[in-house]
Amino acid sequence: MNIKFILNGKPVETGVAPNTPLINVLRDDFGLFGTRFGCGQESCGACKVLVDGKPSFSCALVISEVASHVVQTVEGLGSPENPHPLQKAFLAEQAGQCGYCLSGMLIESAALLAENCNPSEEDIRTALQGNLCRCGVHNRIIRGVLSAADEMRLNANSKLDEQQ
Repeated sequence: MNIKFILNGKPVETGVAPNTPLINVLRDDFGLFGTRFGCGQESCGACKVLVDGKPSFSCALVISEVASHVVQTVEGLGSPENPHPLQKAFLAEQAGQCGYCLSGMLIESAALLAENCNPSEEDIRTALQGNLCRCGVHNRIIRGVLSAADEMRLNANSKLDEQQ
């Protein structure tokens, strides 16, 4: 039985066993290596993806659970030509050292900004609480999220001005 879902805005399907972890399908079947395997126990956040806009641990989520749902990986946030404001801000802040945690941090931050366009530092720290970074760049990541939120608000205001 093939499992169909939307992946980074495109309909896809796979014929893997229904109990295959989503992270394996993303990496092995679709070549999306931005999602990292960290602990395999929902403890580090490196494997997070958005499922219907909500952060989810792809290491523990089996492929049958995303049938008919929308999955977005870090690759789906933006492109090199048109990066997401978070991706631009993380680069500007040099918010990664080894980079292993960044895909999960970006995914969790994108979910936060989709719900709260003006988060406080405490809001960001709370949202990222389940994402571990062993390099200790949390302060840069926080600054990156705040900067991206500012850019996203400016872009939204510019679009409103253009419509009026």
